[in-house]
Amino acid sequence: MKTQNFGYKKLYINGELIDSASGDRDDVICPATGEVIAQVARAGKADAEKALLSAQKGFKYWSKLSLAERTEWMLKLRTAVLNKEHELKTAMVHEMGKTYAGAYEDIEAVVNALEWYPAAMKNLREEQIPDYENTHTHRMISKPAGVAVAYLAWNFPLLNVGFKLGPALASGCSIIIKPSQLSPLSTYMIGEILHDINFPAGVVNILSGSSSEVATPMTTSTIPAVLTMIGSTATGQKVIADSTTSIKKLGMELGGNAPFIVFEDADFDKALDLAIGLKFGNSGQICVAANRIFVHKNIYDKFIKAYVKRTSELKIGFGTKENPDVFMGPVVSRKDRDRMFDLVKDAVSKGAKLEYGGKIPEGFPENGNWIQPTIVSGITTEMDLFRKETFGPVAGVMPFETDDEVLELANDTEFGLASYIFTNNHKRIERFTEELEFGEIQINGVKYSIYLPHGGIKNSGIGHDCSHLALDDYLVKKRVSTAI
Repeated sequence: MKTQNFGYKKLYINGELIDSASGDRDDVICPATGEVIAQVARAGKADAEKALLSAQKGFKYWSKLSLAERTEWMLKLRTAVLNKEHELKTAMVHEMGKTYAGAYEDIEAVVNALEWYPAAMKNLREEQIPDYENTHTHRMISKPAGVAVAYLAWNFPLLNVGFKLGPALASGCSIIIKPSQLSPLSTYMIGEILHDINFPAGVVNILSGSSSEVATPMTTSTIPAVLTMIGSTATGQKVIADSTTSIKKLGMELGGNAPFIVFEDADFDKALDLAIGLKFGNSGQICVAANRIFVHKNIYDKFIKAYVKRTSELKIGFGTKENPDVFMGPVVSRKDRDRMFDLVKDAVSKGAKLEYGGKIPEGFPENGNWIQPTIVSGITTEMDLFRKETFGPVAGVMPFETDDEVLELANDTEFGLASYIFTNNHKRIERFTEELEFGEIQINGVKYSIYLPHGGIKNSGIGHDCSHLALDDYLVKKRVSTAI
């Protein structure tokens, strides 16, 4: 497997590409081979403080621009990103192991967000409040909240950037983006693009570093008005705890443990197709992945047999542009691969059956983080595969008999992000729509888009990414009352 080297990438702060104050660098490791494919400047506390001051200054400028002026800059950035599409997609393949085709979703999210959110801001309407004594007029107006800080997960490096950059910039906020240290490369390349087009200084700042040296100083600072993140529930809880030095708006898309429920009357082939895509796409490293697959007992054996057959046919590999038929790449790190093996071991030791996979595939670089797509049947509530967010290519399948039973099982989790049900029974659909404890309920299909709200309940988050609802994280409301 041939990798390429992307060289050294600098921090983007106050409109400039700079080294970190310490001069430290992080290696970016390709999960397919274990090779170093780039170095990035590793930010420290001094860089974090510099970025905060830069964003504070940038906000004063950006928030005073008209929406038309902000839109012009956002569309300029959109065009520049499209001009670098191949380089950005190739970087994502190398830094976190996704396929070249799969990286399109990241590019699409960025360009769509930069175009869609200015229009969404333009379509915001002032709320008029009636005055029952007819002595005043009342209206609600929206203003940008201030400096936003965004902490991003590694699994969709640029999709996550788009989900934060679009609404922040359209609303008039400045933003500091901290990508994961596991996949900072493509986000640092966005910093280079911003620099190349002379984007207004301080409005966007990009830096990566350890949580203690970068995230904690920014979270505890009184400068940010908004803290937004995509990551684990544990990280979200820490950010919330650290944020209390001042009152900040919080927007968080956190962990998931999605139930994928297939009833006897479902479209079997469609459910099977989506059980493949939602579990093994992006190597299972998706917050809305089909974590716990519940199948009605009357079609359970048929489903397992077909699921194993389809899974065994998936092509694993280094999904560069030259390998378009690769469906699944490696997982992002050795630690994450070992975690997959631990989940399987725990389940099998408690009575589950390994139906397929669970091994390192042959013929791949030893230093890569390769694992076969894996299916474990007969999972139970005592197993980690039921309780924990898998975030990898291990599917846990479980039979059920009644609607009451599967509804209780589906809701038996601290998480509440996505859920999926497949049935043609309309009464059942109505009941499950009301009683499933998840922020998203997808029925007989799956759709995600920039204009559709994406958010969770329970320990899966606060607020929404995507749609007009995402703007709420970056806007504050003012009541204006005028005496008649």
